[in-house]
Amino acid sequence: MSYQVLARKWRPRTFAEMAGQEHVLQALINALDNDRLHHAYLFTGTRGVGKTTIARILAKCLNCEEGVSSVPCGQCSACTEIADGRFIDLIEVDAASRTKVEDTRELLDNVQYMPSHGRFKVYLIDEVHMLSTHSFNALLKTLEEPPAHVKFLLATTDPQKLPVTILSRCLQFNLKNLSPERIVEHLKFVLGEEKVPCEEAALWALARAADGSMRDALSLTDQAIAHGGGKLSETELSTMLGSIDRSWIIAICKALAERDSSQVLAQVALLAEHAPDFGAALSEMLSVWHRVAIAQVVPEAADNSLGDQQMITTLATSLGREEVQLYYQICLLGKRDLALAADPRSGFEMVMLRLLAFQPAPEVAMKPAPAATGQQVAAPSIQAEPAQAQALPVHDVVQSVAQAVPTMATAAAQEVAEPVKKPEAPDQAAQELASAAGCDASAEIEPKHELKPEQSAALSPAPAQTSAGAVQNEPPFFLRHARQVASEQIPCEQDASENPAPVIVAPVPEPAAAPHVSPIVQQQAETKPSASASVDNRQAAMAQVGDYPLSSLDNERWLVLCNALPISGLLATVAANCVLEENEGQRLLFRLEKGHDAVYDPVYQQRLGDALTEHFQQALKLEIVIGQVDVETPYLYRLRKRAERQALAVQTLRDDPVAKALEQRFGATLCEASVMPVD
Repeated sequence: MSYQVLARKWRPRTFAEMAGQEHVLQALINALDNDRLHHAYLFTGTRGVGKTTIARILAKCLNCEEGVSSVPCGQCSACTEIADGRFIDLIEVDAASRTKVEDTRELLDNVQYMPSHGRFKVYLIDEVHMLSTHSFNALLKTLEEPPAHVKFLLATTDPQKLPVTILSRCLQFNLKNLSPERIVEHLKFVLGEEKVPCEEAALWALARAADGSMRDALSLTDQAIAHGGGKLSETELSTMLGSIDRSWIIAICKALAERDSSQVLAQVALLAEHAPDFGAALSEMLSVWHRVAIAQVVPEAADNSLGDQQMITTLATSLGREEVQLYYQICLLGKRDLALAADPRSGFEMVMLRLLAFQPAPEVAMKPAPAATGQQVAAPSIQAEPAQAQALPVHDVVQSVAQAVPTMATAAAQEVAEPVKKPEAPDQAAQELASAAGCDASAEIEPKHELKPEQSAALSPAPAQTSAGAVQNEPPFFLRHARQVASEQIPCEQDASENPAPVIVAPVPEPAAAPHVSPIVQQQAETKPSASASVDNRQAAMAQVGDYPLSSLDNERWLVLCNALPISGLLATVAANCVLEENEGQRLLFRLEKGHDAVYDPVYQQRLGDALTEHFQQALKLEIVIGQVDVETPYLYRLRKRAERQALAVQTLRDDPVAKALEQRFGATLCEASVMPVD
């Protein structure tokens, strides 16, 4: 007897033998058992998911000699003839080869005749979307009102091409792609019945290659059995499919977890000898990181379906969750950009080097700023020092303020018009702020000399035209800028024993002629760092180093000295991640953190030694080894100090009297992200 392929030999003969598609089978079984049968059914889905199989089983249920039910006997002549494909009342039509309207009309001419042998005459039209428009039009009337002895079973892989008039006349069932788990389960049953030895990893590889199609899985199984000489092995299957051996990807992932760059490149070279698809290799690596991430969150979810459960568990425990997420994202972006690389191997190697070079930033514990007790935190001074320059006209100051806040120009002029007095209490700043905004009329101070009517009219407070919400939305730094400019350009009041000089107030002109400067642009111009900012920071750090001999250098002093050395670029990165382990006078032994060995080059050892020799003015020998670092590095020290300065700056602003007055008066809130400590 000739050999029959697995896809035909193990085609389901009843609904109970079907693998998957329970949502379709339940509806059909209930309709058959309750005698609620429709005259036209449409089955849709991708290739190899069971459309034609379900249609043939349904035809068998309709024409079984034991009666209409969801469980055909399989022994009567109707069941056996349908299984063999020779039942005369089951008319199977391949619409792809019979697309003409003449073929459809010839088919419909026989609809009116009663079935010859069975209970129903069943028309099974496969790939029905291939029919022409005229064929669909010819089919419409018969499909809407067929004779009682006729059933239409339509199957298609592209239901979007069917006219809506056809869809509205049928009961539509959408068949889903089968999951890899369901395909592996069915393949185990089939190979067990066929007495074919197999590896579970090979079955999972077949299930992934089938892409949801059971027929493709059985066809690939036939090919794999022939290729493997009667057995299924993962190695032979990878060769047949041209896929990547998963053990190579696991080896690369293990080397990445150990931060062993030489082993990673060696494994890539070994992989390249088999001329693989590097895009598929990245996809396989993405699958590994996905399983590792799941094993970290739900350890019991790590199964041995691919034969790598132990390695997945090892990777999940040796890597942090942030690292796995970063590795997944880098591989995902690398797969997208692989087509832009000069060649696939170089693109794959760059992705591996990127995995070695980058890692999540370490968390730095931010120490809370000391709470304010009896001693008040020093706040920025808003009192002007005695000025030696000649007093400028008041309207020049007011005009500069009016460019930023036009609605507050007159109120600012009123404040500048009165002498600057030394505050007698800490709440004086809040009172000055309220008087500057024109909120307290009783706090106004009369000028020393009587003004002319037009001058007093120019200096009288303008009526409040803006709502409280508008004032609240104004940034507070404009008012402080106005007060600072005024205090620098107007002489302060002399001692009480001296005769105060009269204040001459000029009329305030309209600020409309002044060019408008965006407050944001002005703020950016004021906060733009100078070109020598890094040099100044280095000099400030050098001032903290102190003067001590080379023999007194330890790791605590190295944390400060590293940030003061005149080095930059990758050399500064390497030095910032080194800790001083031994100091033998003229020999220094540093340990570089293992995660940064990808950027290390032996030349940095000599360059760092030259920088330390120049600093101590003494010849020395420096050696750098790579290993695990358990103490604080200069990089972590710099992050911790920066966090402490940031917390202190935020707390200082929160304790500032002016900031408190703004919060109480206008309901302002401090944006901590905009606070930058001054080094």
